[in-house]
Amino acid sequence: MERISTHQFMTLGASVLMGGTFLLLATFVTEAGGRDGWMAILPAFALTIPYGLMVLSLSAQYPHENLLQISGKIFGKWIGKIIGFIYILISCYYGGLVLGLIDVIYEQTIMPLTPLWVFYLGGLLLVFYLVNSGIEVFARFSEVIFPVIVIAMVLNVSLSIPRIEQGELMPILSEGLKPLFFGTLKVIPFPMAYILFLAGILTFLPTGKQELGQLRTGIWRAAFLVGILDALIVLIQILVFGPAETTRMEFGILQLGKMVEIGQTVAGVESLFVGVWLGVLVIKCCAFLFTTTWGIETVFNLKGLKWRLAVSTVFLGTALRVTRGPALNLELSFVESYLILPFVFVWVLTLWGFARWKARSKV
Repeated sequence: MERISTHQFMTLGASVLMGGTFLLLATFVTEAGGRDGWMAILPAFALTIPYGLMVLSLSAQYPHENLLQISGKIFGKWIGKIIGFIYILISCYYGGLVLGLIDVIYEQTIMPLTPLWVFYLGGLLLVFYLVNSGIEVFARFSEVIFPVIVIAMVLNVSLSIPRIEQGELMPILSEGLKPLFFGTLKVIPFPMAYILFLAGILTFLPTGKQELGQLRTGIWRAAFLVGILDALIVLIQILVFGPAETTRMEFGILQLGKMVEIGQTVAGVESLFVGVWLGVLVIKCCAFLFTTTWGIETVFNLKGLKWRLAVSTVFLGTALRVTRGPALNLELSFVESYLILPFVFVWVLTLWGFARWKARSKV
């Protein structure tokens, strides 16, 4: 059985948690929370911590088993299979939509005339290679890519500082706390998507008492790191473009890359940023290809190369079905808000509660 280290768990979790959030987040939270929307991001990502700790506590009670297997033991075989079937459907469809984001980014930035299938097939081949290589290779890939992503995001923010308009942020909290509540609701689905991945990766985590403490630390570190980075990305877009323009722009961070100027010789470096951001989308797509295959293996006891190929084909078909940016963004928002959020929110909380009740009843 493959195992990943606690450090790999932290970097891999942070990469999956970040995913493509920074691409669309500014539009969502600014539309819901106005100029104060950036303040809702960190509290929403903090929800990763209690749910992550609940999942780890279940893993401590049932070591070497994923959350689907634990659900079967606590709720019974058939309810466990129903939960697993829903888990597979959501993971598979969402993973295909994430694959579609790769095309949207390149088509709207540096390669507008390239056929769609080139982006999809290229991204899928890399994703399939990582999945077929195993979770350890995938974790090492995230260890290399994630620091580069963080550096690229920090550079994008810092190089955009000369263009900020301080007045765009004023007045702060002019509409009270109500807009922040609606902004938080827009962000919560992203931590819940990370919990979907965490539910499946449990079987590859170390189970020692010391390692379990390190895993808990890795969860809150990933949550705060990603939350702070995403908040900075949204804040800089509001400061540069203003809340009204930020709401209208689909990928404001790509526009920031176009505006970057270094001296009088280097400008329009968005192609470099796009190349880096491709890595995080590949990681997230790969994570959901993993979750789908883990679900199929757990529920139907089907595993092997042919099933990974089958899931990859479904991913490709899903990406090709939604071929344009606005439609893809709406579909992603629908899946995150109305499928992932309620499913994970209820499933993990109920499972943890029943597990606690059963443990106390035995005593």
